[in-house]
Amino acid sequence: MSAKKTALTVLSAALPALLLPALFVSPAHAAPTPSPTPPADGKGQPAKAPAPPASMSTVGGASLGQPGTQVNLLPGAPALPANLTGRSWIVADAETGEVLAAHNAHWRLPPASTMKMLFADTVLPTLPKETVHRVTEQELSGVGAGSSLVGVKEDADYTVHDLWLGVFLRSGNDAVHVLSAMNGGVEKTVKDMQAHAEELQALDTHVVSPDGYDAPGQVSSAYDLTLIARSGLQKADFREYCGTASAKFPGKQEAGKPRETFEIQNTNRLMTGAGGLSPYKGIAGVKNGNTTMAGSTFTGAAQRGDKKLLVTVMNPGTGGANSVYEETADLLDWGFAAVGKVKPVGELVPPKSADTTSHGSPAQSHENNPSAAGGSGGSGVATALGIAGGVLAVVGGGAYVLNRRLPRGRGRRAPGREAP
Repeated sequence: MSAKKTALTVLSAALPALLLPALFVSPAHAAPTPSPTPPADGKGQPAKAPAPPASMSTVGGASLGQPGTQVNLLPGAPALPANLTGRSWIVADAETGEVLAAHNAHWRLPPASTMKMLFADTVLPTLPKETVHRVTEQELSGVGAGSSLVGVKEDADYTVHDLWLGVFLRSGNDAVHVLSAMNGGVEKTVKDMQAHAEELQALDTHVVSPDGYDAPGQVSSAYDLTLIARSGLQKADFREYCGTASAKFPGKQEAGKPRETFEIQNTNRLMTGAGGLSPYKGIAGVKNGNTTMAGSTFTGAAQRGDKKLLVTVMNPGTGGANSVYEETADLLDWGFAAVGKVKPVGELVPPKSADTTSHGSPAQSHENNPSAAGGSGGSGVATALGIAGGVLAVVGGGAYVLNRRLPRGRGRRAPGREAP
């Protein structure tokens, strides 16, 4: 069966897709206990939110292991946004890896569907996008009650490309379970994800389910989610999917008739402007999530000029459905204004397999195949997005090449129900 051409519409407000220093896949640890959203106190008011641990991981720098806000403002630097309520957040330079500011960066919290970034970064390279797969009833049987779904049906054919669009745009747990089955099953996929997280030195992360569905012991951190997003954005397909605003998804198929399709839209409100928000200038992804235990979570990547930032916000305490996006936008605005005007409080460490002995030449592995990304040599290569006729469209052949910026000799070991 020939691969189908999927109609993609890329948001007009988005800027060129990010191209980040190449990262790849490392050490087991005990499953930490998540910090669930506090229950009501019996008077209809939320109970007092739990405090962060007194000390946390120091991966990326000692300051990042301290509770509270960490920032070193130099003369002329803008003040941090007022009224930030996220339990944990981080602002990082996507290219250099410098952490510009952070708040409880290593607090282990339920990640919701932002866990799908790790799922994609792990599994995406193993499944050719043109592969056609017929879905079975068994593959959909493990999808959790109340899951976000894209509408995958048993006994129907889908390309891997279709399924990844379902994962990124609709946060479809049904698509995650089918792709997990194609990867050897959910259990194997969870083990693969854990190994990849450890290789990235995302050591706050403990994987229980591949889709981020609430599960005892499943946690990550703002620091880890930012590491994972930075790694994923090395892959051209990852950038395409997370930067797509809407697409046509396969629907019902009747013999002798063209297959029906229906439109799916990205649930990232900073990209689409849903929920009364304005699309964020320069947004390029990455992933949002919301579950009972996690509250709202979001990792966003954006570019302005030659500046590229990553921001992760976990579980804002106020503001409703838009608060995680509004706080992310505020932190992105602050980060773009603060670049060069703050002393970094830490760094996003390279993966254990990265070659840190030379600059500008990232190490390669099967997780970051340069030929698969459309490039050559050791540099990461992105498919450029260009503005044509007022609408942002994928432009074949356009590419940016960035130099890797990793400290020499560092990073080998790390120190000591669902809504989309």
